[in-house]
This record gives sequence, C-alpha cells and structure tokens, in this order.
Amino acid sequence: MDKLTIIKVGGKVVEEADSLQKLLDDFSAIEGLKILVHGGGRSATALAERLGIATQMVEGRRITDAAMLEVVTMVYGGLVNKNIVAGLQARGSNAIGLTGADMNIVRSVKRPKAKIDYGFVGDISTVDAGGLDSLLKAATVPVIAPLSHDGEGQMLNINADTMASAVATSLSAIYEVTLVFCFELPGVMGDINDPASLIAQLSSEKYEELKIAGIIADGMIPKLDNSFAALQKGVAQIRISNTEGLRTKDSGTVLKLKI
Repeated sequence: MDKLTIIKVGGKVVEEADSLQKLLDDFSAIEGLKILVHGGGRSATALAERLGIATQMVEGRRITDAAMLEVVTMVYGGLVNKNIVAGLQARGSNAIGLTGADMNIVRSVKRPKAKIDYGFVGDISTVDAGGLDSLLKAATVPVIAPLSHDGEGQMLNINADTMASAVATSLSAIYEVTLVFCFELPGVMGDINDPASLIAQLSSEKYEELKIAGIIADGMIPKLDNSFAALQKGVAQIRISNTEGLRTKDSGTVLKLKI
C-alpha cells in the first residue's frame, strides 16, 4: 500500500506571511503523495469584524449565519486557498485548490438545530476518495478549503479539523495515511505557557481525563475528537505538531488509541 501524507494547517501558520512561507517550504519538501487541508479562522474573524459581522464560537466551532457564510466562503475558498496554491506553484508543487463542492469531493448535510443552532454548518456525509485519488495519480497536490456543499446548491462551512480527518479516513482504504495537524504550538501541551509541558504521546483515555479537567479546551477539542475517531477508522498515524513536525517524523504529540 502506497503512503500518503495529509497535513492540516491552521491558525497563525497560514495567516501570517513569515510562518506561511516556512510552511510552504516544509510542505514542498515532503516526499511522495500529499494533500494539504487548511483553515483560516483568524482571517475570517478579522474580515467579519471589518464588515461589522459578529463572530460566535462554541468549543472551537464557528456559528455560521448567512452573512458569516459569505465571509468564510470568500476567505477560505478564495484568499487563503489561492495564496497557498500560488505559493506551492512557486516551489514546484503542482497544487490545485478545492472546496468540497469542486468535483463533489466532500458532500455534507446541514447540521440540524439542537441546543445550539450552528447555522450553515455541515456534517460530512460522503468523501469521494476515488476523485481525490485521481488527482493524486495525476501528480497534483490537492489543497482543500474547509467548505462543503449539500448537493442542492447550498455551500456549508466545515470545521477544518473535521475535513482533514474525514479525508484521511476515506483515503485510508487506498493508502497508508499519516495525518499531521500543524499549528503554532509544538503539540498538545499540559500548559500552553510552558514549552516543557509537551505531551509526547496521548491516548484516548488520557485525553478524556484532560478534557474533563479543563486542561484541554476550546479549539483543541474538535481537533482531538476528530483525530481519535480517525484512528478508530483506519488512519495509520496521527500527530499534532508545529511546522518543525513536517520535517521531523517523531516530533510533536503522537496520538494512540491505547498506550
């Protein structure tokens, strides 16, 4: 089985010029088949603020009303995605920018209203692994924005960590998949202010303990929830790291179902 590396990047990594350039250098140096899934939440929040649109977050997930959907579509599918694609082309990677609507690669259903009305947020229903495989076999590098569609003309916002996990899970039937979540911290931290508190290995049981204790919170929750679900569904390896982890295979936090 061939190997595939999927990198999910977000936070300051893709939204600040210096860190973006380093990311593009490191990602371009990865050998073999690869996919990049990106976020862009800070940029979306900044643009929304300039437009007078309020931002609401619940456990790291964005409430997406009609106005916010326009913002995230512009930012994720346009500004952030195309900056990454252009930067990879400059480094010799034949990148192609996609949302879930392109080639119908990721379809979702609008999340039903419950205790929280997330608005135009989608829950992924299908990922076209064959379509993505055809792009990989054509020597292209898919760059996927966290947007999907419902098949009836409605775009939907998707948590980028959820998008990366779903893509990795789908392609694990074809490839031996390594999924790396890359952001500004060196990994999962016991104390984000203490560099020495990096958790080198994290089991699902320990994660639940740290979540209950409030040590792991906010945006790390969907990242880790999706990661452990992906491990259960066949993804070979998942790590959480900063950009250094793109060059060093044993850096950051390695997730395991059991330790």
